[in-house]
Amino acid sequence: MTHDLVAALHPLLAAEAIAEAHAGGGEPGDLEQAVWLRLLERLESDGPPPDPHGWLRKAVRAEARRTRRTTRRERPYGTDPADDLRPGPEHHVLATARYRALRDAVRRLPGRCPRLVEALLSPKDLTYREIAGELGISQGSLGPERSRCLGCLRRLLTPEVAACEARG
Repeated sequence: MTHDLVAALHPLLAAEAIAEAHAGGGEPGDLEQAVWLRLLERLESDGPPPDPHGWLRKAVRAEARRTRRTTRRERPYGTDPADDLRPGPEHHVLATARYRALRDAVRRLPGRCPRLVEALLSPKDLTYREIAGELGISQGSLGPERSRCLGCLRRLLTPEVAACEARG
């Protein structure tokens, strides 16, 4: 009897589960499994339903509603959008290490380069005119001087950056 009931209800359950699951954002297979469990519970307690097809349609809709309610209430761990925006302690440590390495490399630059790069990195956000005035050079020579200094800085930092990369 149970085997005949399952065989008779299977095509209807598959169709109903597909229709209801996608509307609720669930998986049809999960919905089918939940309804089969409800049917087994029903068979153990009350026996077969008098109208199996009607019972099955109601059971599918009830399970789909339960799944939608559960999905709305559940929140997986680690998906708080505020967590992604707040930098963690490792971010601060790495940023401090990068800043320190940059400042150390700037101090090792030759000639006027340390003062020029420090002026470029200044939190005051100085204009070229202000930087040229501070360094006592013409504004027109600031661009080429900056290019030379940044080239030197790049060469100084290359070994440090290369040492941090994974090998092999």
